[in-house]
Amino acid sequence: MSEAPALEWAVRWDITDPERILSILATAAALGSPAMLRRGDTASPLRLETLESEGGVLHWSGLTVEPGADAWEVEVFGQGCVYRMLLSGEAEAPGTWMTPLPRQLIQVRRRAHRRAPAPSNLRVRLPLPGWLGRERDAVDVSLGGLSLRLGAGERLSPGRVLQPIELRMGGGESVSLRGEVRHVSARADGGFQCGLQVTPVTPDDEERWQALVARALHPTTRADGTRVEELWQLFSDAGYFNLAGRAAEDFEARRQSFVELARQAGTLGSVLTQVVWPSERGVEATLSAMKPYRSVWMVHQLARRQDATRFERLKGQMLREVYVHCVEHAQRDPGFRWLAAYIEATVPFTYRGHVGFSDRMAATGRTLLLPMRMIDVECGHSPAPPLPGLELGPATEAERRLLVERIALTRPACYAEALDLRLETLDLRDASRAWQAVGLERERHLLVAREGAKPVAVAVLESGPPGTNPFGLLDSVRLFALSPRAREAYPALMEGARRWFAQRGRDRFTFLAEEAGDVEAAGLHDTAPDAKPSLWLIPADLAPEFLEHLHEQTAPRPLSHPQKELS
Repeated sequence: MSEAPALEWAVRWDITDPERILSILATAAALGSPAMLRRGDTASPLRLETLESEGGVLHWSGLTVEPGADAWEVEVFGQGCVYRMLLSGEAEAPGTWMTPLPRQLIQVRRRAHRRAPAPSNLRVRLPLPGWLGRERDAVDVSLGGLSLRLGAGERLSPGRVLQPIELRMGGGESVSLRGEVRHVSARADGGFQCGLQVTPVTPDDEERWQALVARALHPTTRADGTRVEELWQLFSDAGYFNLAGRAAEDFEARRQSFVELARQAGTLGSVLTQVVWPSERGVEATLSAMKPYRSVWMVHQLARRQDATRFERLKGQMLREVYVHCVEHAQRDPGFRWLAAYIEATVPFTYRGHVGFSDRMAATGRTLLLPMRMIDVECGHSPAPPLPGLELGPATEAERRLLVERIALTRPACYAEALDLRLETLDLRDASRAWQAVGLERERHLLVAREGAKPVAVAVLESGPPGTNPFGLLDSVRLFALSPRAREAYPALMEGARRWFAQRGRDRFTFLAEEAGDVEAAGLHDTAPDAKPSLWLIPADLAPEFLEHLHEQTAPRPLSHPQKELS
């Protein structure tokens, strides 16, 4: 795997694995996913109530037609996609249907962005002769478009460009958009519905449009930075601070910087977001995302109160919704190519969600799960004696090229592409520029250990705003060997890293040790040997599939149904 492709407008998967089919349909039953029964011009809504996993029987309800014994196409709606199957069965009672488990599902995803019902007070004005002053109801909205109802006799042709389209909301607020008609379809009531691809006209319109869409897509979560004071206590109560053998008091020195940055989160959407799930009691769950590299969005600092499930409409709702919000925030970025996380596999949900998805997609060769050790290093002086004849200094152009060549030989191509470890991105210029544009720091320095003129090893030092993560994920060091004697230089490079971070006001940083034995070679000790951290990485076009996987992993299992054989 090398370059991640841009998101496609239409994706199709043929699913034939019985266990996977069962998982998908069990999730649909548990979440009450809408479904449609179709044949020719005949259609009926229906709902999958229960399924018998042992007998392979599905029980449907809500039918408005009599299906008889004929085969019908059934569509079940998932997280931004549709599952199609061909089924035939028999009625148990009026409005019900009993069918066998299908042997195949066809998963279709036709849009890059999920849609949500438009706010009830949203009205649309189109700049058309004779339409001045007319307002139309918006039906739904997404990050890239909206649809609206047309009146009797009103027609628009696909491809027509409209500017400015004016959206009017309650309170007198308005948004100006440029739109292109993408489709016009007939409605059951005899009217027509028009789908528009839209872009905001001005930066202010962009901000208002994205806020409007976020409220529609994510009604139960917030990302405006208004619940900051509660987050630190949530991390403590949820056990987040206890990961990797740590304790809450270990992070107290970082509390102020975290709170200060979190208060600004609502205005820093180009590089980070902090999503919370609030209840009447307070913040129940949180997940954040940040953009540490040019094309990577990384989810991090997931926490949920142990007793928070009593506020959920359905089991697993909080985890599903904070993940969806963070990932869909990343999808707003046209440069989004990779979704990443530093995960701890001993956490059950993380194992089922992240590791489980990597395992499921392993045959595609498009995911990365790289085990590592994550060592917290203090900036105080190290007792390790310097290696005679060893000198430290910034990397020369030749050494930069040698590092890139070594990484290409020892790491997957996706690792180098995503982490900006190719020659053209090695200085981190593009990623740093995005952070600097919102008044925040992001920096990379290559520190080389040499014996005479020969490079032995290199440390890749990176820094970022201290408040982005309590574990200091953006203040990190990676070590790469450039010669057989590289590990002899690791203590000196680690000492150089201590000085570099101390000069930037840091008291500690994180050593990301990707090779077995590197921790000991660097003169460090792993205080949490039972922890199992990894770098998790997937291409952005698999992010919707990852969200679908999380829905399957977090959905409650449907109630069983008395088993009955099909006649």
